[in-house]
Amino acid sequence: MAMTVWSLVDKPGSSPLKRLPICNTHSLLVEILPRKRLAIGSVRFGKGDRNVDNALAPIGGSVSRKIEFRFAGDLKPKDAMLNLNVGILGHVDSGKTTLAKALSAIASTAAFDKNPQSQQRGITLDLGFSALQVDLPSRLQSGSDEKLQFTFVDCPGHSSLIRTIIGGAQIIDMMVLVVDIGKGIQTQTAECLVIGELTCRRMVVALNKVDMVEEGKRGKVVEKMKRGVGAALEKTVFAGSPIVEISAGSGLNLDSFLEVLTGLAFVPERNFELPFLFAVDHCFGIRGQGTVCTGTVLQGQIRLNEDVEIPSLKVVKKVKSMQMFKQSQQIARQGDRVGICITQFDPKLLERGLLCRPGYVMNVYAAAFRLNRIKYFKGPLKDKAKFHITCGHETVMGKITLLKGQTSQHEFVEQLDENHPEDSEASIMILIEFEQPIQAAPNALVIGSRLDTDIHSNTCRLAFYGHLAHCCTNEKEFHAEFLPKLNIYKEKRKVGVVQRVVSDEELIVSALFKKEGNNRQAFVGLTATLDSGERGLIGDTFGAGSKVRLRLTDRLREETMSRLKQKGEQVTVEVKYKKFMFQKDGGNKIVQ
Repeated sequence: MAMTVWSLVDKPGSSPLKRLPICNTHSLLVEILPRKRLAIGSVRFGKGDRNVDNALAPIGGSVSRKIEFRFAGDLKPKDAMLNLNVGILGHVDSGKTTLAKALSAIASTAAFDKNPQSQQRGITLDLGFSALQVDLPSRLQSGSDEKLQFTFVDCPGHSSLIRTIIGGAQIIDMMVLVVDIGKGIQTQTAECLVIGELTCRRMVVALNKVDMVEEGKRGKVVEKMKRGVGAALEKTVFAGSPIVEISAGSGLNLDSFLEVLTGLAFVPERNFELPFLFAVDHCFGIRGQGTVCTGTVLQGQIRLNEDVEIPSLKVVKKVKSMQMFKQSQQIARQGDRVGICITQFDPKLLERGLLCRPGYVMNVYAAAFRLNRIKYFKGPLKDKAKFHITCGHETVMGKITLLKGQTSQHEFVEQLDENHPEDSEASIMILIEFEQPIQAAPNALVIGSRLDTDIHSNTCRLAFYGHLAHCCTNEKEFHAEFLPKLNIYKEKRKVGVVQRVVSDEELIVSALFKKEGNNRQAFVGLTATLDSGERGLIGDTFGAGSKVRLRLTDRLREETMSRLKQKGEQVTVEVKYKKFMFQKDGGNKIVQ
């Protein structure tokens, strides 16, 4: 099909528009540097003419030095928009879904509690998605974007659905915290606030249901609640966030709320060069077309006809079409909420999960990473304790081991108390062994919680978080390769007594080891210290019992010799050492 392009000619006195020659094959879009679009169209070159200057010669000069050419797939469409994912979180029945519906102009198939069970129970049970498009504020206009789109992620509020809340919060750029003015901050409000702190840095508080307050008292009630909520936010990353009183049901003050929300809009950091990663939250089939996966692009970008992998199924499929709120797309990029139609498979096999560039997502059987403790969690973190581990939409049980140190060696930590100094936690790592493997990309966010805690106990169930670093992706290598490479050790000590003086340079020490169950040869050459300060090296074992020979590096002091001669007086000997666990040979290495 023949196509033409209109382009502005960059030379004085020339006609503002010139029609470029029509050729075949490679389709390009024309932009003038620096990246200001002139027109949407294409220039096609024949098989024998791939020289840009020659193709554009009719409009004069070496135009290719003035005009930048890119393949059409690398550019956004004319009506491109900046998309921001806004999480709507709060306690159950605070009015989140009502607010999402009142703000939205476009609804997805999963919006506004369309699930029959949600309608039956009267609460949100799953993530809902809807959108509103507004004019892009002038302060954000730098590229080709013409509109600002808010994609609202309506999260459940019930305590039993915390897994879904965590999964939904991990795809947001900013957050709306909905607070019922008649109830204030409740348990799940606080948990949503904690989850928000882990995933974003901008928030607006919607003080909802103000129309339920008697009009004569409304002003005082609103101001009192604003002070209380503001005080609660002071110790969080959301200190100073705007608080707007509204009624989602009646529409009261929603225009002002939207102005505040737009004022908080920003251009998020996006990296389109990273491997494509897509969080799937709904999946359904369309007869004759394929299977549609709806979700959010977490990183990178994807184009039509490219291959994607479903890592949970270990299959690769081709992208057939894409839509963003019923508008067809040629390309989807990080931050976009989009439906991707891929070649047919059974949608029941992928209710929630990931799509990715083939080979990018891995099965993780265990992982070690820097521990970030959530300060509101009460109680210690103990070795071998089990927690619910959430990564994306996936939650599994995991057994933890605590480690200290950021070098090639890591000291085993038995327990981390809740009053452990925060500055010392910078060197604490956590090793998690998952009961079943999780599917995760490198550096994925992981949240540990105690979801079996009584929901009426008024305590924070979220315990810690971190980003995957050292991962075991082969179950058979966990004990043989992964654990030994971590070089985990315990600080140990043994104490014995001087039994006999051979000379002022040699002692016989007993009770340092048990008669059975100890490999005394592993301690030969280690340094031992007397309680009087003298030091020596452990020599060979002495006799058939638990005695060893200690050769002093300095002569025995007269004071120590005098003590040893006194009846009933004992001089103790201490050995401090590191016992490395999980060695390849199945044993334990002992060093100082």
